[in-house]
Parts: sequence; structure tokens; C-alpha cells
Amino acid sequence: MSSSEATPRQTLRIIDANLNRIGEGLRLLEDLARLMLNDATLTQQLKTMRHEILKGDWSPQKQLLQARDSTGDIGINLEVPGEEKQRELPLVVVANSRRVQESLRVLEELAKVPGTMPELDSEKFKQARFRLYTIEQALLSKLLRQDKIKRLSGLYAIIDTQALKRRSHIEVAEQTISGGAKIIQLRDKLQNKKELLPVAQQLRNLCAERNVLFIVNDYLDLTLAVDADGLHLGQDDLPIKIARKLLPIDKILGCSVNTAEQAIAAQSDGADYIAVGSIYPSKSKETAKVVGLEVLRRTRKAVTLPLVAIGGINKDNTGEVIAAGAASVAVINAIMNAEDIKEAAQQIAAQFEAQK
Repeated sequence: MSSSEATPRQTLRIIDANLNRIGEGLRLLEDLARLMLNDATLTQQLKTMRHEILKGDWSPQKQLLQARDSTGDIGINLEVPGEEKQRELPLVVVANSRRVQESLRVLEELAKVPGTMPELDSEKFKQARFRLYTIEQALLSKLLRQDKIKRLSGLYAIIDTQALKRRSHIEVAEQTISGGAKIIQLRDKLQNKKELLPVAQQLRNLCAERNVLFIVNDYLDLTLAVDADGLHLGQDDLPIKIARKLLPIDKILGCSVNTAEQAIAAQSDGADYIAVGSIYPSKSKETAKVVGLEVLRRTRKAVTLPLVAIGGINKDNTGEVIAAGAASVAVINAIMNAEDIKEAAQQIAAQFEAQK
């Protein structure tokens, strides 16, 4: 008699139940990664894990099916006091990840028991469990940022201290938001961080009140200090991969690029959106390389992240930038240099409504 034939029916039922839990949980996580987050890497990792764990010969599968007793399972009618009937999506991810991890641990331990089915590989379940810990973190991290990522559209106004010409950051931001800006970025190359901290905090409070995203340019520490919605980095700043590890998992991370190849790398390293430019010559950064609409189009084909076009954009060219694939346009001078900031913002924001 083989060891698999000697496996008690009760043990087979435990194995069957846990394999079912693993398959169900991994399928749900895979569908979220694929259909909600559009994340090819996470989808592939989860699909591969599901196939590796659940594949097997018909003979052991037949034994498991014969041992199954769904109607006689006392767990069907068990209820836990206080168990949630409804839960938010992040909690669904956590619950199903835990479900799979616990089942993997059960099978890992059963595989060590003499007389259990020889097809069970303790080390395989252990390695899968540890891989899922990492996948869960990445999936939950991206899911928690989804709401912010979806709001990355329309006018992305950069409040640049140098372009303000001694005007108030807050007043200009208020007028810009009233004109339709959906995202405000604080950019400052002049003040020290001690001086900039209260400015950033005021802008953060204003954006929170007006339901507008607040992004800090360059400074990770300032982003954390004021609890900004996100951080934006350039090619010469802190690497995206490192910044992603240091940022809280619900903070979005943007990266400036001037080639499609840089955009692909940024997406792989954990960026949530890509700023492509300079699309046109820009007075705010005269040394910036002008890449034009063609690079924007190529980048749109190369990555799945939202694209923010930047550099020389104004009310006259916003439409063609949107048509080339930009979800948002980052603007400095077209707003900062206008006599009526609110009106200038409205004119650019209206281009997005026209495209809809």
C-alpha cells in the first residue's frame, strides 16, 4: 500500500479544503491585480503561484475529490461574532492574502507528517508563503494609491516660488484651484526647508479642504513632514526605487522623464505617474531638453501609468497635448505670469472638458 493510499480520509479533507482556499484566494487577488490595477507584473506572479501550487496528477486529485464532504462540513453554518459582512477593498486584499498564507502553512506542516500524500512538498508551500507576503504588500500598496492615481487628470499647477515674484503661495494656489486645478505641486529652489515647512503645511491644508492633490517636488522629508499626497522626482534626484521604499504605501510618486525608456524604468521601479517633457520650449527651465509631442506619444504606448505633459504648455496648445496622450498638463508660467490667475487656469482646465 502506498503512502498516499494510507492517508486518512480526514487528512485528505484538510488538504482538499486548504487547496481550495488557496485557489480561491489567489484567483481573487489575481483578478484585482489584472482587472482593477492593470498591473502585469503582479498578475503574472499571482498566476504563476496559483498554477504551481494547484497543478497535479489526476490520481491524487481523485483521492481528494472522493474524500470531500461539503454537505457534511460543520463549517458551513459557523459564524464568528462581529465578523464583517461588508469590507473595504484593501481589507479584502488583506483577508484573502491571510487566507492563502494560512492554508499554505497548514499544507507545509501536513507535508512533514509521515504517511501524508507524497505529492505535498513542504518547501514549495513555504517558499510560496513568503513570496505572497511580498506580493500582498505590493498589491495593497498600489490599491491604497488608486484613488489618488485616478485623480491625476486635468490641470496640474506648479506653484514655483521663483515664478511667484513675491506673491503669496496660498493666494495663488487658491486662485488656481478656483480656476479648476486638480493637482498642486510646490516647487522651491530658493528657500531653506525651515522656511518652506510652514508654506508646505498651509498648502497641504488648503488642498485637503478643496479635495485637490498636493505634491511636493524633490523633498522626501518635506513630503513626510506635512503628510503630502505625494512626491515628484527628476532624473537626478533620489532614485525612484529607493523613494518608493521610504514613502508610506499610500503616497503617490511621480517621475520626470524625457524618453520612453526612462518612463519604462520609472514604472518598473514603482512610479505612479510619469511627467514627460519638455514638450515645448519653457521659460521656467530654459535649459530643459525639448522632446516634443512624438516622445509623449511613444511614452503613451510604452507605459500604462498616467502621463503628465510639462514644458511650455498654455491654453493654445493644451488640446494637442491631451490628444497625444496626456492625462494632465503641468503648468507654471501660463498661470503664474497671467494678470488673472483664476481665468488663466479656467482656460486651460476648459480644454479637458472640451476633449471629453
